Order: sequence, then structure tokens, then C-alpha cells
Amino acid sequence: MRRFPYQNPKLDVEARVKDLLSRMTLKEKIAQLGAMEPKRFIAKNAVVDKEFLKRCKVGIGQIGTVGRTNLWTLPDEAAKIRNRLQKLLLTKTRLKIPAIMHEETLAGYLTYNSVSFPQAIGLSCSFNPELLRAVGDSVRKVARANGVHQGLSPMLDISREPRWGRVEESFGEDPYLTAKLGVEVIRGLQGKSLKDGLIATPKHFAGYGASQGGRNVGTTMIPAREFREDYLFPFEAAVKEAGARSIMNSYSDIDGIPCAQSRWLLTEVLRGEWGFKGFVVSDYCAIDQLWNFQYTAKDENEAGIKAFNAGLDLEFPLLKFYKGLEAGVFDGRVKEADIDVSVAAHLRAKFLLGLFENPYVRTKGLNKLNVKKDRKLALRAARESLVLLKNEKNALPLSKKTKRIAVIGPNADSARNLYGDYHYFAHYNLGEGPAKKWTKSILQAVKEKVSRGTELLFARGCGFLETDKEGFAEAMRAGGLADVIIAVMGEYSSNAFRGISGEGCDRTEIGLPGVQAELIAELKKFGKPLILVYLSGRQLALGNVEKKCDAILSAWYPADEGARAVAEVLFGDINPSGKLTVSLPKAGGQAPVHYSRKRSCLIKYIDNDALPLYPFGHGLSYTSFAYSGLKLSAKGIKGREEFSASFKVKNTGKQAGSETAQLYIADEVGSVVRPVKELKGFAKVKLAPGQTKSVKITLNPEQLAFYDDKMNLVVEEGKYTVLIGSSSEDIRLQSGFSVQSTSKIARRRMFFSKTEVR
Repeated sequence: MRRFPYQNPKLDVEARVKDLLSRMTLKEKIAQLGAMEPKRFIAKNAVVDKEFLKRCKVGIGQIGTVGRTNLWTLPDEAAKIRNRLQKLLLTKTRLKIPAIMHEETLAGYLTYNSVSFPQAIGLSCSFNPELLRAVGDSVRKVARANGVHQGLSPMLDISREPRWGRVEESFGEDPYLTAKLGVEVIRGLQGKSLKDGLIATPKHFAGYGASQGGRNVGTTMIPAREFREDYLFPFEAAVKEAGARSIMNSYSDIDGIPCAQSRWLLTEVLRGEWGFKGFVVSDYCAIDQLWNFQYTAKDENEAGIKAFNAGLDLEFPLLKFYKGLEAGVFDGRVKEADIDVSVAAHLRAKFLLGLFENPYVRTKGLNKLNVKKDRKLALRAARESLVLLKNEKNALPLSKKTKRIAVIGPNADSARNLYGDYHYFAHYNLGEGPAKKWTKSILQAVKEKVSRGTELLFARGCGFLETDKEGFAEAMRAGGLADVIIAVMGEYSSNAFRGISGEGCDRTEIGLPGVQAELIAELKKFGKPLILVYLSGRQLALGNVEKKCDAILSAWYPADEGARAVAEVLFGDINPSGKLTVSLPKAGGQAPVHYSRKRSCLIKYIDNDALPLYPFGHGLSYTSFAYSGLKLSAKGIKGREEFSASFKVKNTGKQAGSETAQLYIADEVGSVVRPVKELKGFAKVKLAPGQTKSVKITLNPEQLAFYDDKMNLVVEEGKYTVLIGSSSEDIRLQSGFSVQSTSKIARRRMFFSKTEVR
């Protein structure tokens, strides 16, 4: 028999929320605003710490069974733990409120024995929104089946600072592409209904990727106009277009105001301007940093009160700083009505998730849930993530009948280093043994591709940050005997100073680490075809090695099926189609080199120019493509008239391939300084040899909007250029149009162009 109206699923969600909220004490409300991370999870003998049982007496709010608590715990065991926690809540607490379980879902459900997709920066290079949605959908199904209800992804930080270790978690340097891909991931994660969906949590709100010096959690100085146009844009789209149910704050401060205590950001903009109805969660220990790192609060209680009053609803990973909210209500520093608003948002999510009716999950068979289907999707994603940067004199593809191939480099025989941070094997810094039980190294994948008569010669050659060259001799012996040399170089990822990229793994030098460049220089002396394949989590500066290599393949961190995909591209089974989503500098001192800089940023240095080695949107194919017939639907527009650009793309080569046609807009004269060009649409076109397809990209005038000298969002009258190309620098077609009158945008409604391919 049901005791309370809120337990009746036939009632309207808002009525259930109102009824439950009316029955809660202040302590119970505050408990809903904190997380709980069980400290000890032992495989097959999971133990929940005593603190959890104590807190059951007042009703716990959010439990985060995050990845590190699941180390070596199989999915079915983790699900049993979650069921156990839910049972305790439903039997040992007064109001019987189930918990939302959250997990890391950046590039797969972060747990042992679960499929990992390519790291986010690799996924973005696919330029394929449908693929990103499919990945989000796959993660949703697996995580939800395992008893998880909230995913801490996608990361929507704009990444133009290559020293920053978390570039790998982003979708690159461009706001439009980041927003477009982020929206699709959110739609995949949340599903058509939260009854079987995950609450997506876009992060880090906002400006986290632009820290001074590329230092993790560092201070950020972003001009107000750039902050809104570039760094807030993807989050605005996530809220308005995708209906994101949660947001995670950034660790950084913007002009001295920590995001965790910025009422302007979390309340005035997010809720007031954008109409966000979900809940904001703190990044782990972000409130803690207010008093022991950023020093804007004198103690724990003041830190909690400042964060809460700013609009930060839930404290992760523990209920620590929000314990002081009760005293804050009594002395007038906190309004209980505000607590009610935050609690209501949290309870609303629980009702929408269906947790009151179905708090438990089946645990049988979870260890192999959707593995074959997900591995197939992971392979597709890995194939589309690879970017062929250089292919001089058609060095690739290689013949499978090559007599001798040398595979050299510190990443050549590594399975573990195929993974980025927030992939299971890298996040926990596990060794080669566990990883090789799950996937192959590039050396192993190459071995499976070549003919029986091909001899493979392997040498590690060198390490990563080490300066030791003892391995050079073995590498040179292998290179001397080979007909072709494949150098597998780059970085490896983890976190907290345990990797070369990843969270907390920032670098001052962004070239190939250690003595890898020197090894490539030595191998080049043989005069044999030299193929560089590199794994990385950031935009590496390759100016000192690019000319020494006949072909260069960027693999990022391609994860489970990455080695197979790399081998397929090397030997021509797959035609590469990836395009760069970050511009690669020639030297670290050039950074930032993103394509959408202002014209004044293109001034030359005395020892170098200001242009990237490889620009945003660049990526080669084993075939060739021709563009023709650009037609604009109008030469002038006014009001909110849409306009379109139509053109044709033809495969002029002898092999099937996919080309990502990119549309950029350049404002010829603006009332404020504008970028040289901005991406406003793209189309990934699959073409058979000799085939031609027509592409039509339709834009809304709102896509031309920017913040004027009075910080009004306007579509400004004037002349604009439409640029169609294969990259931001390889422009094939262009034409012009005009906007005939200036109009102010009170509330942005349109974010993306519409694309038709036929």
C-alpha cells in the first residue's frame, strides 16, 4: 500500500515533486543536494562504508559510483552494489527516495569490461553528427542497464591551447562544430525519454579550456565578447537545442570570479537568459577550491554558501560543504525557498527517470552486454577518427606483400596507450597486460594484415620523456633491413601527472616528447619510405619532423578497435576520411593557431610565420575530389530570411571515399573586429569513383549574429563572403551576399544550418 501521493506514478510529475518536497525536513532537503562516493568497493565482496548507513537516517540525495570505485569490479558486480544501495535507501530512510547514480561517459561507460570508443577529439574528426549520436545512444543503453542514471559528458570546452592536457576530451577548437556534435551526443545519451535515458551533463561551464599557460584549473582571462560568442555558444545550444538536464561547472575563474560562485554565469545567464530547468553539479571538489585554492571564501561553510547562492545545486563528490546550508538558513545567508528550488530540480529528474517505480536493474549477463554491437560501432568510429595529414608521392597505402616492414617506436607494441584519459585502461594507468587481453597493439594489427611472406621487424627505439638513446641501435638495425619503416610515436594519456596528456598532464613543449624526433631524423637517413603514425591527446607541433616523413597519420587515442583501424588505413582496406578539428602548429611558440583568429593574429614572427602546419578541417584521402557550381539562393537578405548555398562535389579518383565539404562565412567589414572566417555548416559526402553529388546548406540569419560594441546580439548589415572548401585553408569556391539591414536578436533560437546531400 502506498503511503504518500508522491509514490503514485499516475500523478503529474510536478504534483509528485510538490508533495514530496512538502514532507521533507530541512536536513532531508540538504541531503538531496550532496553526493556520496562509497570508499571501498572490493570485487565480489563489495563493502559499503559506515558513513553511508549513517546518512541513510536522513535520506541521502545523490550517490556517485564513479569509475575509480569500480576498479576491477565487473559490471554485474557493480550493478549488484547499486541495487544494494537503492534497497538501503528504500528500506532504511523515512521518505524512501532512490538515488541517482552517476558515472563517467566521455567515450564509453567507464568501467571494467565495457567498450571504449575513440577519445572525444578523435570522434570529432569524423565530422559526423549521426555517428556521435549513435555513440551516445550506445553509452546510454549500456550505462542505464548497469544502473547508472547520469553521465558526466560531453565536454564542450573550446580547446585552442595545446599545452592543456585535456584537449583530448574536447571536440576541438571550433564553437559551431563543438555545439553540433555536443547536441547529438546529448540526444543520444538522454534518449527520447528519461525513463530509459541518461541525464547528460555538459561540462565544464565555462571557459575551462582557455586557462593561462594551459595549466589545468588555472585562471582564465577571456574577453566578454569572445566568452559569449565562442565559449558559451556550445552550452547555449546544449540547453536550448538538446534540452540538457544537467550542467557541470568549470574549475576556472573568469576575470577573478570562480565559476563555482558566479551567480552571473550559473543563474543570470544559464537560467535567466537561456531558460535552463535542470540542475547544476559541481565538478569534483570545485567548492573545496574556493577556500583552499582560489581563496574567495574564508572557510568551508562560506565556500558552500557562496556556491549554492550562485546557483550550484548539487555538491560532488560528497556532502561536505553544503552541510553548512542549514546554519545559513537560520542566520539568513541562505533562503530555504532557494533550497526548495534546487531540491525540486533534483527530485523532478528522479521522477522523470522512473526511479521511484524501477530503482533496480537486472544483474545477470551484464558483463557481455552489447559487446559485439558496440565493438562494431567502435570500429566504425575509429576508422572515421583517423586523419591522414600527409601522403607524399602516394607513400600510402602500403602493399601487404612488402618483403620487410620495420615497426618502430614506443607506441608500436602498446595496447594500453591506444586509450585516453577517461578510458578505463588509461584513467587507472593500468599496464600492457590488462589492455592486451582486451585489444591489439598496432604492431599486432599490422602483423595480421600483411602476407605470410612479409617479415616484420620490431624495435621500441626510445621511450617518451626519457632522453636515453640506447634503443636507437636496435631501431637502426631494423630500419636498415626493412623496405618500409612505420614509426609509431606520440604521447600516452592518464591523469594527475601520470601521463603526457590527460587531466592534470599539461606540457610546456608540445612536439613529439623525449628523443622521438631525433629517432625519426636518424631513420630518415636510410632514404626508405618513412610512415609516421602518432597517438596523441593534443595538437602536436610537428614542424621539426614533418619534412622527414613521407606520410603522417594522426590516430589520436582510438581505443578498442583503433589498432585494427590504423592497419586498415595503412594497407588501403579503408580510405581515410577524418578531418582535423584543431589546427596543428609548426612550433609551440605559434600557439594559438586556430583558424578563426582575428586578422591581426596573422602577423609573422621573425623566425616563423603565423600559419599552422596543418589547418582546421584538413585531412587527405586516397582519392581526389572536385568542387563546382556554387550558387547562392539570394544576393541579399533582410529580416529573418533564410538563404542557401548549393554546389557539387565529385570523386575524381579511382577509389570510393568520403569528403567533408565545409562552409565558412567571412564578414568583410564589421562594427567590431571579426574573425577571418567562421564555420557555419558542413556535409560529409560519400562518393563512388566518378560519382557527383549535390550539396545544399541552408543558413538562418541568426548564424551570422555577433555581439556588437554595445554587447547586443545583432545580425549586422553589410557584405559577407561564402567560402566552400576541403579545409579552412583549402577553399575551392566562393561567392558573396549582403545583409540589407541590422536586426537585434533578443533570444537566440537558431544554431545550426540544414544540410541536404543528393
